Amino acid sequence: MSIKLDMVGIVVKDMKKALDFYRVLGFSIPENMNGEQHVEVNQDGVRLAFDTQDMIHEIYGGWEEPAGHRIELAFLCKNKDSLNDLYKKIVDHGYEGHREPWDAFWGQRYAIVKDPDGNLISLFA
Repeated sequence: MSIKLDMVGIVVKDMKKALDFYRVLGFSIPENMNGEQHVEVNQDGVRLAFDTQDMIHEIYGGWEEPAGHRIELAFLCKNKDSLNDLYKKIVDHGYEGHREPWDAFWGQRYAIVKDPDGNLISLFA
């Protein structure tokens, strides 16, 4: 195949709120990026990008708030304990837990949280 996944983009209502969540998740994002319209972080060769709704409205020529869950971001944790600790940290910071950690039938420890824009974020070990 001649293509490579290079970037995943997330449309956000409030850049600071979004970046604060992803900082709690473990991303190193400088505080001075809070007011930007576009922010990128690189993790092992894949970029995670954040764009404000205003910027996307300009790029796309419009913007409608999506409904429903269409894509999943899933983050691998070191082990079950680190997953449990990360889930607790996220919820303790005031973010919404969607499903508390559980041992899934497919053999992984799994949990789901919501970012400030309502995106479901999976954690697994």
